[in-house]
Amino acid sequence: MPRKIIDSRPSPTTEAKRILERAKEEELGEFQRRTLDYASKFSKIPPAKAEKLVKELSEKFQLDRKDAIQIVNTMPRYVEELRTILTIKGRIIGATQLEDILKLVNNYRE
Repeated sequence: MPRKIIDSRPSPTTEAKRILERAKEEELGEFQRRTLDYASKFSKIPPAKAEKLVKELSEKFQLDRKDAIQIVNTMPRYVEELRTILTIKGRIIGATQLEDILKLVNNYRE
């Protein structure tokens, strides 16, 4: 079956899981089943919470949406983990701001 791209934007893993769960199992291709399996195993919070956290991270800390999504996907517990996510692009963030980001992430943790 040919595929048609309807929308293209960075989204948290939980959003991909929600979208794939709406489809019937027999409608999913091999790649989609593997993606659903991955998303089911590694989704850390529900989609609504994930999108809200992405928005808060972007607004409060002036983070790029892609960086905020990476934080939501990994839900880091320590400053060192968070630092590795945010220094990939060469952006250096102070320790106090990193701790504030972790506090916000911990508020959403289940």
